[in-house]
Amino acid sequence: MASLPVLDLHSRQPNKENQLVAALTSAPEVTQLQVVKAIYGKPTAANTRALQKLQSRVRTKLLNHLYFLDHSDARHLVSRRYELECLDLLHKVSILYAEREYKLTERLLQRCLRLCKLGEFTQYEVQCSRMLRSLHMERQQPIPYKKVTKTLQKAQQQLTWEDEAEQLFADTQLALNGSVAARRAVLTVLPERIAQLEALHRRARSFTTYNMVYRARLAYEELQGNFQEMIRVTSAAAKRWRDGKLNARRFDLRFNHFVSIYAYLRGRQPVQGLRLAEEYTRDFHPSSSNWFYFQEHHVLLALHAEQYERAQELMAVIMKNPAYIIQREAALQRWDLYRAYIDFVLPPPRTNAARYRQLAQLVLQLPEYSRDKRGHNVAILVLQLLYFLRERNLEAVLLRLERLRKYQQRHLYEATTIRSRLFLRLLQLIVEKNFDPGQAADRGKTLLQQLSDTPPPGNAFAEVEIIPYEHLWELVLKLLREGVPVPLTAELA
Repeated sequence: MASLPVLDLHSRQPNKENQLVAALTSAPEVTQLQVVKAIYGKPTAANTRALQKLQSRVRTKLLNHLYFLDHSDARHLVSRRYELECLDLLHKVSILYAEREYKLTERLLQRCLRLCKLGEFTQYEVQCSRMLRSLHMERQQPIPYKKVTKTLQKAQQQLTWEDEAEQLFADTQLALNGSVAARRAVLTVLPERIAQLEALHRRARSFTTYNMVYRARLAYEELQGNFQEMIRVTSAAAKRWRDGKLNARRFDLRFNHFVSIYAYLRGRQPVQGLRLAEEYTRDFHPSSSNWFYFQEHHVLLALHAEQYERAQELMAVIMKNPAYIIQREAALQRWDLYRAYIDFVLPPPRTNAARYRQLAQLVLQLPEYSRDKRGHNVAILVLQLLYFLRERNLEAVLLRLERLRKYQQRHLYEATTIRSRLFLRLLQLIVEKNFDPGQAADRGKTLLQQLSDTPPPGNAFAEVEIIPYEHLWELVLKLLREGVPVPLTAELA
């Protein structure tokens, strides 16, 4: 009997394909040698080659399962199901056309063309129109041939404008994902690019050109730190969507939700942002990477709103997600940093020695001055400083303060880093005032007011404040009131 093109994972008869899937599912980190032993018994060269052939066969069959994935869940990208419906029809009519089954081909192509127009998938509309044109030519049908030729010409012009808009936006997005210098450079040209995108949208009047304008505007306001305008843009887009003025098959409401709560977070409106995040979270599927990006800002909103218990609850839910461990290493390290801050403001009791040691290990193992931690270096050093203030370890406190001073000199010299510089100047006061919380608070009033009056900069220039600097300063003073740092030798004595 010929082998099935897909895996029968519910088969009662054991086979090596299912054994391989089970082995990899139960232990993703298993080595090839261990798999060979588990399936074939002995790690011989012949068995290793057999495993490689088995892996290739299983991989091919798993790819075939993609045809049967359910994309109807509204918590996934809304356009996915409609786009794949068009692609599925195009695949089928390609085969039917090659088999010269023209009547069914035409019927399915007409259906596909209608779906392409409803979803504004211009590139597939062009493909459908081309296939219909060839079909009418083959069948000597001049009237429908001329009609579809006009449709094709219109779609091709539309696609040209959309391609130009997507190229402009892609060039911009590449710079936005690059270095700080690249983002500063693109900031100067963004107004001109937005004007070009708007001109293309006036010609095309398509969802694609609208989406490029919408996203470019959000990027521009974010770079400038104009978070209130980002809130306005996302609110206006959500209203247009509710009023049926945006293509419901294409507009990614989840992205709009994400940008909205991000703007509330960075715009120092965490209470309102947290309320919306609690409402929006239902629109994100827990299996998607977008869910983790959303929850990252959800946690930060709770921290900024000083709802630390809520942040702790969210963190517990996030870590229980089966996909948590397969995130990128940089993402996992960010989660470690957020968890360390939460555990610091809600510390385990000293009687729970194991949990307390775990917190200490987590804090002290966070890497410093790493390029891939761009935006988090100050947060890491400050957390370590807070930990040693609580431990009343004078030498370690002075060492972290010196590292912060050097980091400021080397990296925080731009005008846009003023919030971080003001906070680090506040921290230096605790040494100048000999760790006296009253004197430090009194001397720091002017700096604290300047800090409160200084809005956060745009994303191109920002150090991430996991907990706002104003709240951290209050935490520093509280720790000093509980006890000032002392030399380690004094404690030993």
